Amino acid sequence: MSNPSDKIAFKTLRRAVAGLRGGLGEFAVLALAFSAAAQEIPASVPPEAAKPGKLPHVVLLSMGGTIASRAADRLNITNYGGKGVPRVDPGDWIHDLPELKNIATITTEDFRGPQDRTVTETFEDLQKVAKRLNELAQDPSVDGVVGTHGTKTGAETAYYMDLVVKTHKPIVFVGSQRPWTGLSGDGPLNLYNAVRVAASKDAWDKGVLHCMNQYINTARDVMKTSAYRVQTFKGVDVGAIGFADPDRVVFYRAPLRKHTYQSEFSGVDYQSVPGVDIAYGYQQAPGYLIDAMVEHGDKGIVIDGTGAGSATASQTEAIKRAQAKGVVVVMTTRTRSGRVQDTPRRHEANIVPGDNLQPEKARILLELALTKTTDVAQIKKIFDEY
Repeated sequence: MSNPSDKIAFKTLRRAVAGLRGGLGEFAVLALAFSAAAQEIPASVPPEAAKPGKLPHVVLLSMGGTIASRAADRLNITNYGGKGVPRVDPGDWIHDLPELKNIATITTEDFRGPQDRTVTETFEDLQKVAKRLNELAQDPSVDGVVGTHGTKTGAETAYYMDLVVKTHKPIVFVGSQRPWTGLSGDGPLNLYNAVRVAASKDAWDKGVLHCMNQYINTARDVMKTSAYRVQTFKGVDVGAIGFADPDRVVFYRAPLRKHTYQSEFSGVDYQSVPGVDIAYGYQQAPGYLIDAMVEHGDKGIVIDGTGAGSATASQTEAIKRAQAKGVVVVMTTRTRSGRVQDTPRRHEANIVPGDNLQPEKARILLELALTKTTDVAQIKKIFDEY
């Protein structure tokens, strides 16, 4: 007990315990009391918030999702929203989380579609957000951005922004598995921690990040691994690069693949991208689905193959027909862990290895790569670098 305050606490507790009779006995009570006295309770405000000077300016940009949803009662954590149930406006987050004022100066922007909208997220929605993020990246008054998003496709949106937004500043995506009103909802702490990460100087130059359940992952590597449980987003192959711990935000490594300010695709206001779709690999998977993609006008196809990246015989024949029409084919693996390698057979088949990218992210990278080139060798190089 080198800490003087611990010694004082121990002596005080010992005097109090000395008067006790029966029950657990002096030794047991003393052990429990000392354990409670010795436990370090972190301050309610993280140290980074207590630093003097001007607070960083963080823009909170809402794209909807579970974190922006309410339910009729607190036990409804899976069937929320709908007609007659108002959504959570960005201003509600500020009202419900007064602790944010200790971390940053917050401004909010609302990029949600109408509540009665039935269509899912479109490319136009993505590009509208990307354009705004590129503007915020150039605004000297802004130090970081937090983007809230639904967890269904939040990792995909984050990766698209990781490739097309030209910035050194932190952009942190966050969501929740339970609605804002849910019992033990994860949204409030997730949002609070995401703002802490966006306000951290240590988060600069690391590309677009994703922060949920205290884990900080790169947009490239993070994926959703569970439908409802809060411990869902993980970097399956490489793990988290940092954590939003109670006392401070800590990073242990930085991403090596190209992103944001390093990306050749960043800073461009894309009006459209070439069509790319995904064909799933399984026993007896037919090739006619690939033929249909080509007939539909796709310029690229991602095969989510079995094992280390394999297609069926029927798919293989369809791939050859697609390539004959100039379609670029990328191979990923449905195992969700491990690289697809450039084997002699794959090299001979002129198929681009998708590295360890999930198929939905390989699709995004291929869409952008096809805006630059259709040369398979050049696209292989892009997949090696990103």
